[in-house]
Amino acid sequence: MFRHEADKPKIVAISPDEFLFRLRDLECIKGDGNWRIGQQLAASHALFVVEKGRGRLMLGKDEYRLHQGAVYICPPGGTYGAEAEDPGELKIFLFKFDVFRATDQGCERVQNMEREDSFPLKGAITPDDQLVSLCEEVFRHWHSGDGLERFRSQLIFQELLYRAMKSRGLRSGESQTALEAAKNYMERYFNENLTIEQLARIAKISPKYFVDLFKKTYGISAIDYLTELRLNKAKELMAQPNARLRDIAHQVGYLDEFYFSRKFKKKVGIAPTVYMKRRRRKIAAYRIPVIGQLLALKMIPYAALLHPKWTPYYYKLYRTDIAVHLSAYRRNLHWESNIETLLHARPDVVISTDELDAEEKERLEQAGPVFYVPWEKNWREQLLMTAEFLGETKEAEHWLQTYDRKVKLARARLIPAVKDDRFLIVRISKQICRLLQSQHVGSIFPRFALHARLWL
Repeated sequence: MFRHEADKPKIVAISPDEFLFRLRDLECIKGDGNWRIGQQLAASHALFVVEKGRGRLMLGKDEYRLHQGAVYICPPGGTYGAEAEDPGELKIFLFKFDVFRATDQGCERVQNMEREDSFPLKGAITPDDQLVSLCEEVFRHWHSGDGLERFRSQLIFQELLYRAMKSRGLRSGESQTALEAAKNYMERYFNENLTIEQLARIAKISPKYFVDLFKKTYGISAIDYLTELRLNKAKELMAQPNARLRDIAHQVGYLDEFYFSRKFKKKVGIAPTVYMKRRRRKIAAYRIPVIGQLLALKMIPYAALLHPKWTPYYYKLYRTDIAVHLSAYRRNLHWESNIETLLHARPDVVISTDELDAEEKERLEQAGPVFYVPWEKNWREQLLMTAEFLGETKEAEHWLQTYDRKVKLARARLIPAVKDDRFLIVRISKQICRLLQSQHVGSIFPRFALHARLWL
């Protein structure tokens, strides 16, 4: 589900005037409908201000809708990524800055954001019309090439942060806004018969203004947000054994199960009965490749490794469908806590590749029956072995036939253009250049240099 605002911090215990801010870098990022920033780790605080366009922003495990005038904060040590949503141009200002806190001993850099009172800006911020013009001014002075003007950009950046803090409404002693109260009410009572008029009364504004302000603030209409809350809760209930569609519809706020079915299919893409069938077996995917194998077999894992940086594709598309999230941080760093999670989740079966050491295998097998897929096998063989174990061989064969047809069509389009040319395909990440070791590419480019040496 989309989370359109970060969890609300408690009242700030430290006054903002005890902090010192220093701008480190500033970018003005422009992109079309194909533009994206891959998930990356923030070394310092990052402030995003959207001048125009629409898109999506991932901050840690939360996803936000980018829209004109919106402002977002990512703390150091957090992850962020973004992508444009429509063909229209997306323009974002990205400020990277350090925060220092004054103490009796001097100044200390604020890095640990776990304390709720450590810094009065997190997550999404209510739009402010003056922020964009301030961004333009900071950008102009920052890139002037003159030291004195860059110093002035630091001063204007302080004003920008002040406007952001004021919009965020986190000054000492200030309570949550009425609009936030209405949104929180939706999140708590989404299964009731809520109306715009009722929510507007909670927000203490007119229904028309409530509709406009909610969309402007959170980037989604109140009705669409309510639908997301209901359908995501329905997905959770569908994972339970012996779940009945009629009961689920009533529990999430729909009296008519047929209307619920139509709404679910329109939003999710498949009928709820089909969705429930795919989730009937509680299968844990203990390795990342297993997630793809199960999805190819039209089976949604009950538990899987998910992280916005390390498994961004699966996290983005399936995090609300997968009931139990295992840590995918740095691939297998948290394997012990993952097994503890599985011990409590009690899956019907665990599927893993077999390159685990003896201790990890012994611990994993305590969580339930485990099927090991040989790591040395290629991806096609692994898929077929997983399918055979689950009794889904026909589904795997059908998927492979579809895949082979797509490869054949791709080659037919490329070969006339490339003829007998040889290819060396590399992956560039930050300042590192690596040879792409992919058998998938070799199936399309017959003269792809898979094992060539790369000299830099």
